[in-house]
Amino acid sequence: MKILIRQAHIANPAAPLHGQVQDILIEGETIVKIAPHIDSPADQTLEAPGLIVSPGWVDPFSHFCDPGLEHRENLASGAAAAAAGGYTRVLVLPNTKPVADSKSQITYILNSSTHLPAYIHPLGALTRGTEGKELAEMYDMQQNGAIAFTDGLSSVQQPALLLKALQYVKAFEGVVIQLPVDKSIGAHGLMNEGIISTQMGLPGIPALAEEIMVKRDLDLLRYTQSKLHITGISTAKSLQLIQDARNEGWKVTCSVTPYHLRFCDEDLQQYDTRLKVNPPLRKASDRAALRQGILDGTIDCIATHHLPQHSDQKTCEFEYAAWGMIGLQTSFAIINQIFPDLSEQRIAELFSTNARNIFALPATDIREGEKAELSFFSKQGSTTLSPSNNQSKSLNSPHMNETLPGKVWGTFVKGQYNPQ
Repeated sequence: MKILIRQAHIANPAAPLHGQVQDILIEGETIVKIAPHIDSPADQTLEAPGLIVSPGWVDPFSHFCDPGLEHRENLASGAAAAAAGGYTRVLVLPNTKPVADSKSQITYILNSSTHLPAYIHPLGALTRGTEGKELAEMYDMQQNGAIAFTDGLSSVQQPALLLKALQYVKAFEGVVIQLPVDKSIGAHGLMNEGIISTQMGLPGIPALAEEIMVKRDLDLLRYTQSKLHITGISTAKSLQLIQDARNEGWKVTCSVTPYHLRFCDEDLQQYDTRLKVNPPLRKASDRAALRQGILDGTIDCIATHHLPQHSDQKTCEFEYAAWGMIGLQTSFAIINQIFPDLSEQRIAELFSTNARNIFALPATDIREGEKAELSFFSKQGSTTLSPSNNQSKSLNSPHMNETLPGKVWGTFVKGQYNPQ
């Protein structure tokens, strides 16, 4: 099959044609020709206003709930949502039933996702059952395809255990991912602790619950000289701590969610359970610091923290509502709304190339002779997530039926063009 991409702006800093507008001809799985104009018959043609093409996007932190929680999401629906959002690779959390803490569970995820429209990379659990008591068999999982290691939604609380994990993964150049939440601080909190939580009469989660965990984990990183990725950062001080450690030469990277960039605790005043997330939405000043981190390069990646929940878990009192929201299909449009002038190069870094470097994923450059793995998008057009086009099994998104600027036109991955 031949696919012809017409007049696409190439966003790929490592490629010689970066920044140029070119036609791209794909045959089979390979980019066979790139030129200002290609006059060749093709089975399918993509031509769109303001079309941009970059290496395939990567989401480093999503929950596909499979196995055991398939009423919320499964590998097929999660991959469909990823493709619809422009993603060609997704790193999925181990918080399943059973937990992905053994090579058999890693193999199950890989074998079950072979024919899906995105690569699904299992994240192996750091501890058995993600219980935070003893290390899981990380080497066996790594040998069988686990891309990195994390307890996902249940961040490791014991410093001695995380220290051992950081030391252990050094043997195979592995990466540990931590969600920065100290569960002993603000244990019963429901939102950011501050003026808004007081006005709403809800128990708060102080910023300290995140920042003390970030500082602790960075101290462990300094001791072990390993690799750490901190995801879901939500406060200005967390970002500063990470930047300071990076300036000292330590191998720490970080990612932020689209919702921490768009919302703050003031948006919770209507008790909208769809905005109940962990780490919680912080103050407007924290949001401003995160936005600056996107612009100045301190933040490495966008991580959707796609967390499907059944409607029963969200259609209830705020106190009893489950955490999280879905986000794969709206991620780009939200970033485009917040940062309309963000360069194509920076978009490619945030959505693709940085994550590929951090997690040692296959590099894919837009040049002749390369295997094609591409994301197509435009700052023009619009995106409206609705129950009818939502590919996830769950509907817990605050963006449902909202029109956002920018559009994903599709992906090319595994030799397959997936138009949107």
